[in-house]
Amino acid sequence: MGVCASTFADVLTKIVDVEGWLSKEQARCLYNRAVALPQGSQVVEIGSFRGRSLIVLACAAPEDAQLVAIDPHAGNDRGPKEIRSNQKLGDADNRVFKANLDRAGVAHRVTHIRKMSTEASGDVNGDINLLYIDGAHRYRTARNDIVRYGNRVVTNGTMLVHDAFSSIGVTGALLTSTFTSRRWLYQGRCGSLAQYRRQPVRGSAALTNVFQQTLQLGWFLRNIFIKTALTLKLYPLTRIFGHTTRDWPY
Repeated sequence: MGVCASTFADVLTKIVDVEGWLSKEQARCLYNRAVALPQGSQVVEIGSFRGRSLIVLACAAPEDAQLVAIDPHAGNDRGPKEIRSNQKLGDADNRVFKANLDRAGVAHRVTHIRKMSTEASGDVNGDINLLYIDGAHRYRTARNDIVRYGNRVVTNGTMLVHDAFSSIGVTGALLTSTFTSRRWLYQGRCGSLAQYRRQPVRGSAALTNVFQQTLQLGWFLRNIFIKTALTLKLYPLTRIFGHTTRDWPY
């Protein structure tokens, strides 16, 4: 059990006012994965924003776990359609990030690497037991995160990828890395949070692995349609697919 909360309900109270794009169900998935980690594990998160997901991981991970957060807080990639850097916004995010961790009682557990993930791999030491990726959603960056950091995940370790089968860049990165991978077993998704286990994938299991991920492309096309309709302010069209808010699906 983690150090700052005894139940998932307790964790939810710590993130209720923390801005971010992690749903309650996705938070539960992170919590369940982190609470099951062995002693001495390392958890690496790429893309922390204001700390919503990181608080969940830090609350649930074993007391001696190492938690590394990689986020440049450069004021870009803060959400849908935000790409250009804005240092003023980035510095504000960094201040709120630190304040949120302090308030949740987990700041002392976290090592924050304020760099782009493409520049930060040398600052992460050792193997990774749980990797959570929610960084830049452009194809090259997302694929780099999946491949470079994923290569360091231990056998039977876990990789969680947010905005999978929702973002074009992230989905493309998965198509060219995990779909035909012989070491990443797809284990389903919670909304756009895809789950993978690092283990050998051979024979019929490899075919099943491709098939199960390919099935998610229908949901991907649904999300692209919704995002297009939202951008064009064609809100009634999104309700056809059960999307009742003006937020992008995640």
